[in-house]
Amino acid sequence: MKSTAIFFQYKPLIALIFGLLLTLSSFRSNAQARPNIIYIYADDLGYGELGSYGQKKIKTPYLDQMAKEGICFTQHYTSTPVCAPARCMLLTGRHGGHSYIRGNYEFGGFTDATEGGQMPLPEGTFTIGHLLKNAGYTTAAIGKWGLGMSSNTGNPNAQGFDYFYGYLDQKQAHNHFPTHLWENGKWDTLGNAGIFVHRKPDPKDPDPFGYYIGKDYSIDRLSAKALNFIQQNRDKPFFLYLPFTIPHLSLQAPEAVVKPYKDQFGDKPYLGEKGYAASRYPRATYAGMITYMDQQIGKIFKLLKELGLDENTIVMFSSDNGATFDTGGADTQFFNSVAGLRGKKQDLYEGGIREPFIVRWPGKVPAGKVSDLVSVQFDMMSTFADLAGVKAPANDGLSLLPTLTGKAGQKQHEYIYFEFPEKGGQVAIRYGNWKGVKSNMKTDTAAKWELYNLLNDPSEKKDVAAGYPELLNKFDGIVQKEHRQAQIHEWEFIAPKF
Repeated sequence: MKSTAIFFQYKPLIALIFGLLLTLSSFRSNAQARPNIIYIYADDLGYGELGSYGQKKIKTPYLDQMAKEGICFTQHYTSTPVCAPARCMLLTGRHGGHSYIRGNYEFGGFTDATEGGQMPLPEGTFTIGHLLKNAGYTTAAIGKWGLGMSSNTGNPNAQGFDYFYGYLDQKQAHNHFPTHLWENGKWDTLGNAGIFVHRKPDPKDPDPFGYYIGKDYSIDRLSAKALNFIQQNRDKPFFLYLPFTIPHLSLQAPEAVVKPYKDQFGDKPYLGEKGYAASRYPRATYAGMITYMDQQIGKIFKLLKELGLDENTIVMFSSDNGATFDTGGADTQFFNSVAGLRGKKQDLYEGGIREPFIVRWPGKVPAGKVSDLVSVQFDMMSTFADLAGVKAPANDGLSLLPTLTGKAGQKQHEYIYFEFPEKGGQVAIRYGNWKGVKSNMKTDTAAKWELYNLLNDPSEKKDVAAGYPELLNKFDGIVQKEHRQAQIHEWEFIAPKF
């Protein structure tokens, strides 16, 4: 009787607690109905450098398995063909004619003492980090930032990311064995001596290549921090933006990374003649770096399965621009890094801007699918908004969710506009199967359009501009419509006032 009396005495409190538990359970259930989002961004990876995109020499088994279990896009583009502006446009959903940052605008130098970063994102910028943070996600950026330092408005912690770890200055990221990385604005010391990767080797040094190899490989730190972030946020929706620094030069890797390829490619030592670190086995190092990045991605998939997050996590993989120039010991021709396309990094031809794009989401994204939808990285703002169930701000992209999930109603771009102020000033327009390109616009104000039909000429070898004057006039109108005055003089080449 006494226990019954106690029950009735505390019945209202018990009911309240039970109700709160149900509410919390419902909240967690609703929260986890929104998928976790992981966006992995390689650095200078060419369109043809994955096995799933035709690569024959470099092994990428985990990304190839990702492609088998998800969807591969064959007509996907970066927003612009170099590091910092590509990241800005990805994060803000803007193309090259609207973006605040349009080129690699450098501050400071390469040394620790002169580390100054790039043109910072301005105060008031709205990124996909803000979008998902406002939607209830815990957000992290781990890897190469390149959009400002923690001491200015480009601080990633002020640009929508709860957590940041990695390189703030992309010049520092030329060295894969740095003295430090940054964690939420604080210097994190690594066990490496100061290495200046643009120093040519000393001919008197008995081991001229050893100077460029340290103890702490930065990608190991980035990978470990990414796995830790997933582990710590397993019970709530999270967004992980993971811009790895591979395979961007310099060619640097521990012996264990290089060893699997060391005797395969007829390597000859690279002595720094074309900049960046010298390498005893340049081809093997390049291939090893890509395979090693693939292995880190494999660890992510393994952890998601172990934590029971696999089916509620959408993982995306792409690259910031096309394959690097053949400098610093890289040999992209040997690896057919652009899969026969024209151009490389810094070019608005296909080899500079067409990117691999793989998406995996078990049970939601059909396995083994290949899509030729023409899409671009500034589509991620609208796509992520759809995934999170929130409204996207004004942007230049379209949601790719219908294509990803095999549903009807996919909207398509009438055209995709590219504007790039470097390498002489270039614009390009993808319009259906047509591709228009203008080059050297800073010095040639009367630069002519080149025109290619990508359906039968994906390598852009045959310029057919002379036969389509009406289409070229249309392209001129698109440039006038899509261009906004750049915020610094160096980036304004469409309508310079001075």
